[in-house]
Amino acid sequence: MKVEEIRSLESAAIMTEVEKLRRELLELRCKIALGEDVRPHRVREAKREIARMLTILREKESVAAEAAGGVSA
Repeated sequence: MKVEEIRSLESAAIMTEVEKLRRELLELRCKIALGEDVRPHRVREAKREIARMLTILREKESVAAEAAGGVSA
Protein backbone atom coordinates (compact mmCIF):
# COMPACT_ATOMS: atom_id res chain seq x y z
CA MET A 1 0.00 0.00 0.00
CA LYS A 2 1.32 3.41 -0.93
CA VAL A 3 1.90 6.19 1.60
CA GLU A 4 -0.81 8.38 0.07
CA GLU A 5 -3.31 5.54 0.40
CA ILE A 6 -2.36 4.97 4.04
CA ARG A 7 -2.62 8.67 4.86
CA SER A 8 -6.15 8.78 3.41
CA LEU A 9 -7.33 6.03 5.80
CA GLU A 10 -8.84 6.60 9.22
CA SER A 11 -6.88 5.47 12.29
CA ALA A 12 -9.13 2.46 12.87
CA ALA A 13 -8.66 1.32 9.26
CA ILE A 14 -4.89 1.64 9.59
CA MET A 15 -4.93 -0.52 12.73
CA THR A 16 -7.05 -3.11 10.92
CA GLU A 17 -4.49 -3.23 8.11
CA VAL A 18 -1.66 -3.52 10.65
CA GLU A 19 -3.39 -6.47 12.30
CA LYS A 20 -3.84 -8.15 8.92
CA LEU A 21 -0.16 -7.69 8.12
CA ARG A 22 0.87 -9.00 11.55
CA ARG A 23 -1.20 -12.14 10.95
CA GLU A 24 0.39 -12.55 7.54
CA LEU A 25 3.86 -12.13 9.05
CA LEU A 26 3.07 -14.76 11.68
CA GLU A 27 1.90 -17.17 8.99
CA LEU A 28 5.06 -16.54 6.97
CA ARG A 29 7.24 -17.20 10.00
CA CYS A 30 5.35 -20.43 10.73
CA LYS A 31 5.81 -21.57 7.14
CA ILE A 32 9.54 -20.85 7.36
CA ALA A 33 9.76 -22.84 10.61
CA LEU A 34 7.96 -25.76 8.98
CA GLY A 35 10.29 -25.67 5.99
CA GLU A 36 7.61 -24.69 3.47
CA ASP A 37 8.35 -22.55 0.44
CA VAL A 38 8.22 -18.86 1.31
CA ARG A 39 9.44 -15.87 -0.60
CA PRO A 40 11.96 -14.34 1.85
CA HIS A 41 11.46 -10.83 0.53
CA ARG A 42 7.77 -10.97 1.53
CA VAL A 43 8.77 -11.15 5.21
CA ARG A 44 10.86 -8.00 4.84
CA GLU A 45 8.09 -6.24 2.89
CA ALA A 46 5.49 -7.08 5.53
CA LYS A 47 7.70 -5.74 8.32
CA ARG A 48 8.31 -2.54 6.43
CA GLU A 49 4.63 -2.06 5.63
CA ILE A 50 3.77 -2.48 9.31
CA ALA A 51 6.42 0.06 10.30
CA ARG A 52 5.23 2.50 7.62
CA MET A 53 1.61 2.26 8.77
CA LEU A 54 2.49 2.67 12.44
CA THR A 55 4.68 5.69 11.64
CA ILE A 56 1.83 7.38 9.77
CA LEU A 57 -0.55 6.52 12.60
CA ARG A 58 1.82 8.15 15.13
CA GLU A 59 2.08 11.23 12.90
CA LYS A 60 -1.71 11.51 12.81
CA GLU A 61 -1.89 11.17 16.61
CA SER A 62 0.82 13.79 17.02
CA VAL A 63 -0.99 16.25 14.75
CA ALA A 64 -4.27 15.62 16.56
CA ALA A 65 -2.60 16.18 19.95
CA GLU A 66 -1.04 19.44 18.80
CA ALA A 67 -4.36 20.62 17.38
CA ALA A 68 -6.01 19.87 20.71
CA GLY A 69 -3.42 21.99 22.48
CA GLY A 70 -1.42 19.11 23.94
CA VAL A 71 2.32 18.99 24.24
CA SER A 72 4.10 16.81 21.70
CA ALA A 73 7.20 14.81 22.63
